[in-house]
Amino acid sequence: MTKETKDGKLGIEGFKLNVNGHRTHYLKAGVGPPVVLVHGGASDSRDWTNTMTALAHRYTLYAPDLIGFGQSDRNEDGYYLSDFSDFILEFINALQLEKPILVGHSFGARVCLDIALQNHELISKLVLIDASGLGKVSRFGTALLTVFWALRTLFRKPQPYPKFLVKEGDDYDQVSIDELARLTVPTLLVWKRLDPYLPLSIARRAEKLIPEARLEVLPGYGHAPHQQNSEAFNRLLLDFLDGD
Repeated sequence: MTKETKDGKLGIEGFKLNVNGHRTHYLKAGVGPPVVLVHGGASDSRDWTNTMTALAHRYTLYAPDLIGFGQSDRNEDGYYLSDFSDFILEFINALQLEKPILVGHSFGARVCLDIALQNHELISKLVLIDASGLGKVSRFGTALLTVFWALRTLFRKPQPYPKFLVKEGDDYDQVSIDELARLTVPTLLVWKRLDPYLPLSIARRAEKLIPEARLEVLPGYGHAPHQQNSEAFNRLLLDFLDGD
């Protein structure tokens, strides 16, 4: 593990870490029980700086760049869903984190959901923010994603995400009802009331299916309540983390 940067004002440090052969970048802040923050599919660890600053007085927060994202290594051949979930598990193991809380946004929530379904004994709580994996992206959301991809291609801007590969049995959009029903980890769902990609109805359905889930809805339009409603989101998150 190599310390890379430090922001004295925010109290956030940057590190490089070799995770099972992958050169990985992550941010760390705070003191206390471990919380792993997993960014969405068009972002990186910097997505979490506000949350890290707000919660650092109570928890130790780790925000990795997923493989293929940010400053972590990218394999141009692409990755399967299991590659991302295995990476987070290896990251947790490399840092010897004991039963961390997993917090994921959008695609990052899909990765966290996969871990909770397959290795629930390794985590203590789960937070899913406008999460992929609970229902299909709306037609409007699909159109938006296509437009953003096309614009980046047109202006020769690099895509912020790697190539996503699919093998038999993979479903990035939706896990089965049976799988959600056996998710025994205490789960907080946080959603924007008007999400252009993943409508609120998806979250309401998931709340009914996941035994220990509760849903909190934040007002307005958007897909990133941890940024757009940061103060309210941080209060909700801290309340859930502190709860029994």
